[in-house]
Amino acid sequence: MKRLIIASTSTVHGGTYLSYISSRLELFFSETDQILFIPYARPGGITHDEYTEIARKGLARTGKKVIGIHTFADPVKAVREARAVFTGGGNTFLLVTQLYKTGVMEPLREAVWNGTRYFGTSAGANITGLTMQTTNDMPIIYPPSFKTLGLVPFNINPHYQDADTSSKHMGETRETRIGEFHKINTQPVVGLREGSWLDVEGDNITLEGELAARIFEQGKSPYELESGSNISFWPSV
Repeated sequence: MKRLIIASTSTVHGGTYLSYISSRLELFFSETDQILFIPYARPGGITHDEYTEIARKGLARTGKKVIGIHTFADPVKAVREARAVFTGGGNTFLLVTQLYKTGVMEPLREAVWNGTRYFGTSAGANITGLTMQTTNDMPIIYPPSFKTLGLVPFNINPHYQDADTSSKHMGETRETRIGEFHKINTQPVVGLREGSWLDVEGDNITLEGELAARIFEQGKSPYELESGSNISFWPSV
């Protein structure tokens, strides 16, 4: 059975890395001694080792050993043998490219589908959806495909921001861009605000955190979904 935590961000304003969700992660990872970390998104271009150390410190409260997937000679084998996986944020284009390049994308999907616990933040949350096409990231590299893990029957937009009516910036809002996406694509989009996450257990998906999520469906007006709500009303994947 699928067990996932899909989080908008790793760090909320005023907090430290994963501090806002650390108590939830203690419970989520309680049945394993080791977490496989996927650092491929490399925020700011930091090294895989540097990113793994950040993750290790952030997950210290869980008491689990954190090992970067880049240290394994066979990353596919590492995924298949892992009981828990954490994919960090950064650039989604780079992350998806590396998952395909290393042959990890499909084995990761199969592993999570078969019970490997998965925690993803930002770019690591993006890839749990049907495609990566609602990322906010700059396309610094060209991935082989926009198709991602498809572990939930919709797309994710992490770091969702509402329009600032006091701003003098005249560019597109996040809502406008998702509307453009829906001129061509049909899958729903869940806009996750900072500090919010989706708790997935099988086909049951619950919004957690303090803030509501913004829900977008093709041909409908966007609407709010309050924290604690179940969003398992789309066909399962």
